[in-house]
Amino acid sequence: MPGSGSASKPALFARLVKIEHSVYALPFAYAGAFLAADGMPTWSQLLWITVAMVGARSAAMALNRLIDAEIDARNPRTASRELPAGRLGRREVWLFTVVSIALLVLAAFQLSEPCRYLWPIPLAAFVLYPYAKRFTWFCHYALGLTLGLAPAAAWLAVSGRLGAVPWLLFFAVGLWVGGFDVLYAIFDLDFDRRTGLHSVPVAVGERGALVVAALSHVATVALLVVVGLLSGLGPVYWVGLAVVAALLAWPHIDIARRGLHEVGMGFMGVNGAVGLLYGAVVVLATVLPG
Repeated sequence: MPGSGSASKPALFARLVKIEHSVYALPFAYAGAFLAADGMPTWSQLLWITVAMVGARSAAMALNRLIDAEIDARNPRTASRELPAGRLGRREVWLFTVVSIALLVLAAFQLSEPCRYLWPIPLAAFVLYPYAKRFTWFCHYALGLTLGLAPAAAWLAVSGRLGAVPWLLFFAVGLWVGGFDVLYAIFDLDFDRRTGLHSVPVAVGERGALVVAALSHVATVALLVVVGLLSGLGPVYWVGLAVVAALLAWPHIDIARRGLHEVGMGFMGVNGAVGLLYGAVVVLATVLPG
């Protein structure tokens, strides 16, 4: 029966949207907000940016699960997810999606005027991204750029306009997330080949995918260097960015030493730490004097 099982509904929905993965986008959204304000945004702005992010991310993940439910059911790695396993029904996930979108729209109307008109852009990205793997190896970067909307949108929410820095953050997050999604996709290489799905590992093989992921993360750090230069950030930013770069490099070094399948999914935790650390570094660098 859909929705059956010992876990409570809130726990099932938390698993559905992988709430623990909020560390990928939310800290970058705060980074965009603090950089736009060149210091501390208002508490009202931070509150509504948080509400918008919760609604946006919940809607994005729920739509992804709805659109991919049939593929997930055929993949042994994903067959135990809430929808294919029948622990949640499609109707209740659709209701959850509608409520999440409503939260996003509500928050957009409490922020800068452009947000009131531009919220359909991330919503369109949430719908289009899950279909990308059916057509193109660029799907990893479609996911990354969808998450990259977070810091750009937060900047827009605070300042009411865009500039070079939010665009740099948009592409930096796109390459960061896209790079580790390329690594993630290696675990599905055989399944994707059998079912005709597209990915970087399918296009260039496992070794080529490791190179693509590493280059993506080198480019991420380069873009974040330019963010620091254009924003005139001080030593706190540069020390923090050096640690971020080391964290990004470590999984690639570990994989080169031991092999991806020996490392397993451990690199996901490191990537979560990257988001948290970068967000904290930007907050400190913008609010501390000097």
